[in-house]
Amino acid sequence: MICDNHPRRGAHIKVEPIRFLAEIKRIKNLLANRPRDMALFTLGINTPLRVSDLLRLTFDQLLDVNPGELLTIREKRTGRKLKIGLNRVCCEAIADLRSAQQCCSPHSPASPYLFSSRRGDVLLASSVHRLVKSWCKAVGLEGNYGANSLRKTWGYHQFATFGTDLSRLSTYFHHATRRQTLDYLCLVPEDFKSIFDHEL
Repeated sequence: MICDNHPRRGAHIKVEPIRFLAEIKRIKNLLANRPRDMALFTLGINTPLRVSDLLRLTFDQLLDVNPGELLTIREKRTGRKLKIGLNRVCCEAIADLRSAQQCCSPHSPASPYLFSSRRGDVLLASSVHRLVKSWCKAVGLEGNYGANSLRKTWGYHQFATFGTDLSRLSTYFHHATRRQTLDYLCLVPEDFKSIFDHEL
């Protein structure tokens, strides 16, 4: 089911999470030879970071981070400290990106930021929005997708695929209620059916 993408005048259009693991795999296949985009997509769907915080990540911050270790991020929007863990696929994507940058420009100073533009400055959130839309369109996804779909995909699969409690997700998203989290993640009744599939 698609989120309500026909808001009242002056409101924002709600973007959706990427709901199916097969769709995520198709996008990863699409990005296989684009280390920056693969790292952006991988970190985006494997952490609760807003795109503004993803774009502020630097190679120095992540130099010695191993899978499972906690990393403290100060959120740009709220000023709060957020502790996150980077899993194996995140660490591999960062290592691949670092190798690609060193290979392509061994003598020129690389951008300190993980996600830089061709000019060497930090990528803009509007550029990420266009990239995510283009990736989803390229693999045939229907609906409305954008930069915030990355963070929503993390939350959606934490709940629908891995069974993380909504209250924990609400804490990461700084939501006041579980209802707010349900709405944010575009969760619908079909997403709750799997709880009746387990046999005792």
